[in-house]
Amino acid sequence: MKKLFALILAMAMAFSLVACGGSSDSDTDDDGDASSASSASTSEDEDESGTESEGEAEASSTDDTSSDGELIVVGFAQVGHESDWRTASTESCQSVFTEENGYELVFVDCDQDSAAQLEAVRSFIQQEVDYIIIDPIVSTGWDTVLTECEEAGIPVIVIDRTIDDSDKYAAWVGSDFTTEGLAAGEWLKAYADAKGIEELNILVIEGTTGASATIGRTEGFQEIADKYGWTILDSQDGDFTEAGGQEIMESYCKSYEGQFNVVICQNDNEAFGAMTAMTNAGVTYGVDGDVILISFDACTAGLQYVQSGDINADFECNPLAAPFVDEVIKQLEAGETPETTVYMEEHWYTYDDTVSTFEVDGVEQSVTVVTDEIVEAQY
Repeated sequence: MKKLFALILAMAMAFSLVACGGSSDSDTDDDGDASSASSASTSEDEDESGTESEGEAEASSTDDTSSDGELIVVGFAQVGHESDWRTASTESCQSVFTEENGYELVFVDCDQDSAAQLEAVRSFIQQEVDYIIIDPIVSTGWDTVLTECEEAGIPVIVIDRTIDDSDKYAAWVGSDFTTEGLAAGEWLKAYADAKGIEELNILVIEGTTGASATIGRTEGFQEIADKYGWTILDSQDGDFTEAGGQEIMESYCKSYEGQFNVVICQNDNEAFGAMTAMTNAGVTYGVDGDVILISFDACTAGLQYVQSGDINADFECNPLAAPFVDEVIKQLEAGETPETTVYMEEHWYTYDDTVSTFEVDGVEQSVTVVTDEIVEAQY
């Protein structure tokens, strides 16, 4: 965008010096496609500006809703489309980074392929976008490409999952995954005490291996399990998908038949798959069942299952990061320094008020009972 404006200005100056009305054949398209891996893009073809006269180009460059120089170009390398949560995250960015809001969004769905995500970021660098948003598939392997972003003068904003091997980004916006895991554990302790359940034998369906959400939730819950001496019978990777959750739960139902009374799923889609597997195996779950089912994310469908009593508790991971990222970009545009870590507000949802409050590291946590109004307002 910046080079394009400079090019137009230079062309206008040359025109005035030679008093020539000839047209310019310069190409205003920095790099055409965002990436061959992109499944969707809100970016408009910049080469449309090549059909305008220089005077028209100069006039439109002052229009915030045009696509030839005034819009802030944002590249977004998204994890994929594996869950309801991810869909909500994508839609949040697509609704905020619009032409009406002064943006041009170049979106790449990386389909849970780390190599494709690195390629997408490098494509953004080649296109000379103004900002890059990354939701990292895995938390390591980022320092080299982030150094390339830094050298190109393009600020990077990380959302949702974290990057652990580099600090070369302007800000991170997301959730405290470890606290989510701690909260799930402490709620389970309070709930089991209230129900008179003395022995907990737990099965865990983890998220994608290497993802910071998986690492944080696993470590947080494990800390509470160790604290109270619970037995974790098994913990396997369901890849944050419904199919993965069902596959792992089917295996669990055969391997641990009659041995477990708690299932922890690290996102809602895994929980949906686990529910199918337990139903097929004749295992009852939820408020009136033999198995306590706990999930994370708290998407609309997840909360509906909490309200119906199929899921006992759901710990929210807020996917609507885009408005917070918008604020970070506005601060950077104004020459300000944003906070490097931005946590979003989240809630812990349950079927009823069997447990109304509990503590995590000495801090009181409130529980929200799911109602129709809450379901309707959720993403």
